[in-house]
Amino acid sequence: MFRLECCCTDSDDQFYNSLMEEQKSFSLPAPLPQWPKGQGFATGRINLGELEVAMVKDFDFFSSYTPKKKASGVTFYKPASIPDGFFAFGYYGQPTDQELRGYVLVARAAQNTETEFPPLKSPLGYELIWNSGSVYVWQPCPPNGYIGLGFVVTIDEIEPDIDEVRCVREDLTDDCEVDDVILGNASNIKIWSTKACKTGMFCKGVTVGTFFCSTSSNSGDDLEICCLRNVNPNLEAMPNLEQIEALIDHYGPTVYFHPDETYLPSSVPWFFENGALLFRKGKDNGISIDSDGSILPQGGKNDGQFWMDLPDEDDTVKNGIIVKNGNLESAELYVHVKPALGGTFTDIVMWIFCPFNGPVTFTIEFLNVNIEMNRVGEHVGDWEHYTLRISNFDGELWSVYFSEHSGGEWVDASNLEFIEGNKPIVYSSKHGHASFPNAGTYIQGSTKFGIGVKNDVDKSDWFIDSSKKYQIIAAEYLNGVVDEPDWLQYMREWGPTVLYDGRSELEKLISHLPFFIRLTVETLIDLFPIELYEEEGPTGPKEKDNWYGDERC
Repeated sequence: MFRLECCCTDSDDQFYNSLMEEQKSFSLPAPLPQWPKGQGFATGRINLGELEVAMVKDFDFFSSYTPKKKASGVTFYKPASIPDGFFAFGYYGQPTDQELRGYVLVARAAQNTETEFPPLKSPLGYELIWNSGSVYVWQPCPPNGYIGLGFVVTIDEIEPDIDEVRCVREDLTDDCEVDDVILGNASNIKIWSTKACKTGMFCKGVTVGTFFCSTSSNSGDDLEICCLRNVNPNLEAMPNLEQIEALIDHYGPTVYFHPDETYLPSSVPWFFENGALLFRKGKDNGISIDSDGSILPQGGKNDGQFWMDLPDEDDTVKNGIIVKNGNLESAELYVHVKPALGGTFTDIVMWIFCPFNGPVTFTIEFLNVNIEMNRVGEHVGDWEHYTLRISNFDGELWSVYFSEHSGGEWVDASNLEFIEGNKPIVYSSKHGHASFPNAGTYIQGSTKFGIGVKNDVDKSDWFIDSSKKYQIIAAEYLNGVVDEPDWLQYMREWGPTVLYDGRSELEKLISHLPFFIRLTVETLIDLFPIELYEEEGPTGPKEKDNWYGDERC
């Protein structure tokens, strides 16, 4: 249900009428299947200890505000279709120019919860935080020992009813922080989405999907914001092994490699079986590695004492196999499954191994200059990944993380490219194997000037369907159900450390450029990735920060 009239105001408090069209809600290309039976996954409810929560994705349009001279404003929605006995924490808000896409959590006291102080209480009243003359934003005033997790919006100055929302007992909350900007500085109001301060496999913060509003000059770093905390140690909503397999079968992306890719992936056993060698510091000769990697040193940390390398080129060419070129036929995705957002979501992390990472290409787009560097960017043993984030309430794919060299980005499902049903496409960049959501060219350096390292991605006949070719290598929360391979416990380097004289190569390049852009390019070199100058041998998946932590953005 939508209201069709809306009154907006500019920064001078002058009103103008705006007719709000019904915003379309995003839905995945295909309906969700009937997931296999399990304990608590995809049941619509999640027990957080003293609270039971449900996810609401149905909203009634409530009001909208667009500041003067702004291309887009903020639209507020009231949660609809709230299950009987559940209560909201606040309204939902998002940029007006975006397709409706979001959720809020609603809660009730869990069954058999008997405490002196109930987990939820009505607010004592509301404090008016900001108004435009037609949009009024109110913050709940919680009872002593309780915290409000959201805001309520009205279209007049009448204070909301105290039954609109609930406040939560303070010990059932966790620290939260602002995330994406919904509305920047405008009429002294700033609005953000929020996220838990600590995220990762063992973190308990559960964001409730409401917006945060401030009229102060703070950037958001010093604001006191809270979310729910999952105090239930059982992680009942996480999928079992059969459900994981069903999720991968339904959502497993197709990974496309560039038509001109030289360095394709392989399986880890293929890499070992075709001559990969283990070296130890102080020893001249490497030793062969068995197919499951059982001879590799296990556990600990990367101490620089061991590394792998390619076999002698003479040996590989003699056998008709060039190991650095990989073997697509043997390649598969290596899957790590872990809790996210306090166990309300599941992260399915899909790792891909390439025996070799090729040289980078330096580009200056406006001069149409593209130069493949001699050796810069090359290294043995390349591990890349992408991550599917899936709601444990219903099994819906919510977003995908694309790992792009030293960082990456989360892309909402509404902005993904799908190949079949609900299976997204992942594009792997030429030579570097970074992941991207769409075909094209991505610049690592200065996108503004179009100067930097070039990442080309496109469809080709080289691809892997990860819904079919995968191996689940870890799911710690299943307590031993998944056998981790021996090679996963190898925490050292999968390739030798390589030193490049990348700056000298770039300086030679700069000397041939027109004088008027030399200074710009020289300045931008400092922004380029460390891979241009040196490359430590990459470590395996379990030694990466995101194995236990969240993805790096």
